[in-house]
Amino acid sequence: MTAKINTRTTLHQGKVFALLTENITLANGATTAMEFLHHPGAAAIVPLLSDTRVILIQQYRHALREYIWEIPAGTLDNRETALTCAQRELIEETGYSAQEWQKLGEITPAPGCSDEKIHLYLASNLIPAQQNLDQNEVLSVFEVEFAQAMEMIFRGEIQDGKTIAGLVLAFQRLKKPYRL
Repeated sequence: MTAKINTRTTLHQGKVFALLTENITLANGATTAMEFLHHPGAAAIVPLLSDTRVILIQQYRHALREYIWEIPAGTLDNRETALTCAQRELIEETGYSAQEWQKLGEITPAPGCSDEKIHLYLASNLIPAQQNLDQNEVLSVFEVEFAQAMEMIFRGEIQDGKTIAGLVLAFQRLKKPYRL
């Protein structure tokens, strides 16, 4: 049994997500109030340039006040499929499009405070396209050896959850004999 929602109130409606509070009754009979962010979902991409090279971005994230290593990603637009979002975001952020797409899985990055789901994709057979960054995106695009990207995770240089999940799932999917 899932929780029974007794009431729902929108505390704030932002550009991307809403802050909600729900009064719920849990399976154990307890009634409580829960606050969470309602998010439309997102797609993230591990772009393969070759069998051994991936594209990573370094993007400014104001909440952290720093640039962080990430795979390209973006929020789903109204009624947009996850794959369509991934295809759009790959072009917008990296200046590449892909001829082949494989779904790697989905993650829930912050289930204690958000209903966001991120759909992860592996993109290959990349071809140059026109990069088209949003006005609020400040990022740089890098070509990185896949093994180096994995080492960056283990050294703590890559801390973004979707990036770690995407790279690890892609690594497993590719089953390459990288020596880390």
